[in-house]
Amino acid sequence: MLAIRCKEYGPPSSLVLEEVESPTPGSKEVVVSVKACGINFPDTLIIQGLYQIKPDLPFTPGSDLAGIIKKVGKDVKHLSVGDEVFGFVAFGALAEEVVVSANSCFPKPKSMDFPVAASFMMAYGTSFYALKDRGQLKEGETLLVLGASGGVGLAAVELGKLMGATVIAAASTDEKLALCKKYGADKTINYKKEDLKSKIKELTKNRGADVIYDPVGGNYSEAAFRGIAWKGRYLVIGFAAGVIPKIPLNLPLLKGASVVGVFWGGFAMKNPKENMKNTQTLMQWYHEGKLKPHIHRIYELKETSKALEEMLARKVKGKLIVEVN
Repeated sequence: MLAIRCKEYGPPSSLVLEEVESPTPGSKEVVVSVKACGINFPDTLIIQGLYQIKPDLPFTPGSDLAGIIKKVGKDVKHLSVGDEVFGFVAFGALAEEVVVSANSCFPKPKSMDFPVAASFMMAYGTSFYALKDRGQLKEGETLLVLGASGGVGLAAVELGKLMGATVIAAASTDEKLALCKKYGADKTINYKKEDLKSKIKELTKNRGADVIYDPVGGNYSEAAFRGIAWKGRYLVIGFAAGVIPKIPLNLPLLKGASVVGVFWGGFAMKNPKENMKNTQTLMQWYHEGKLKPHIHRIYELKETSKALEEMLARKVKGKLIVEVN
């Protein structure tokens, strides 16, 4: 089978497409013939050796996937050969076939095509876990989303509005913010043009944001934290800016606020039943037409490097997809 391979840590241009052996599932695993793979910002980090997970070289990147089950492990009872599914792996999905834990693989609705299914799990799974379980977002509260036009950010905007919050979307261009408005943002901040802290205060009438969703990091984090409400929850999602911020610890003290780490992958692996409940809720909302993943562009498998380069250039609104034919 064909797979994208990372043979040495480096930029997307260092990846190669080559033939590798088809995988065999363990007793509690399935092999999926991949039809589509979602590109996420961690994919750009893992190939550079900058992510918290560092697979042995060589390896195949890619985590969000959708496809058709080709083989089933002997202890798997709820999935069968031929089932259309979506799911996630730590890495390995940018290939024609991938082994997936049965607990991380879900039946794909017939109404959901493969590119949409491959754009769903990481973005919505992360954001729902962050807002519901880690941030405990309540109806009537104010949610600030940084990097709001990206894959996880846009999902957070959409989910926050669905959960009854007043949503403030922050992004780097007016074009990106226009998309956020379509996905439910009540108010917006262009942090390339406006002072983030003072604008948060202005939009919340000096009260601050109850929950702040931060997949960006870098120079924006401290400014955002200074705009948090009393007893606010600051959700640390990731560091798309490329810099892990250092926030003075007197800020959470003075605000009575919490800094909350969000590692959805770890949660999903350690708590599959709870993750399944979250996924069922998300799928119900999708069936009801309340969630609509935004796909920025679709690439072919041989164009994976181009997709990752576009992600690194921060040109993406919503999700990038690699189709596997």
